[in-house]
Amino acid sequence: QVQLVESGGGLVQAGGSLRLSCVASGSASSITAMNWYRQASGKQRELIAGITSGDNTNYLDAVKGRFTISRDNAKNTVYLQMNSLKVEDTAVYYCNCVAILGGIRRNYWGQGTQVTVSS
Repeated sequence: QVQLVESGGGLVQAGGSLRLSCVASGSASSITAMNWYRQASGKQRELIAGITSGDNTNYLDAVKGRFTISRDNAKNTVYLQMNSLKVEDTAVYYCNCVAILGGIRRNYWGQGTQVTVSS
């Protein structure tokens, strides 16, 4: 099992910044990739950023240049630095990891943290 605990969400004005954190515990050494998703009200959940165990990153075009994903292996933590926030960034943000346990590829999810950007 892998447990993910998120923090850092909140209310911010357009143009501001937030930094989300996600701490992994349990079988954290089995994680091969960590990702951030978001889900706006009434919309589908979408992948916005990911980072592999080799530190390769990818971003949704809508956040590229504004958001940065990073990881601290010593703390089993992944971060999402969000700058130049826009009203359309308002959503629940979820941490996700991919882990291989017993030869089986599995996905784990955090509880989600609300990000609200006001105009």
